[in-house]
Amino acid sequence: MDKLRVRLNVRGMVQGVGYRYFVKRVADAYGLTGWVKNSSDGSVEVVFDGPEPAISAAVQMCRRGPAAAVVEDVVVMEDVSADPFDGFTIRFD
Repeated sequence: MDKLRVRLNVRGMVQGVGYRYFVKRVADAYGLTGWVKNSSDGSVEVVFDGPEPAISAAVQMCRRGPAAAVVEDVVVMEDVSADPFDGFTIRFD
């Protein structure tokens, strides 16, 4: 199975509504590594690393988000960085 790494930029009402914790649960459920963090512009940034089918499913979940979120747009870009991840983390930087 091909491994893939993607970076998502999620826009809308996605901060202060549990979105990062939702993404962490999704990543854990699909066995993905990477991270999620709030950005200063009000968006949420996500990096998923893992098998393509699991990433596709996780991206679809991110387009929906938790009940309190209003996801307006999800931009998905391939990420070519090679640093390995140890699990999936919520970043606070």
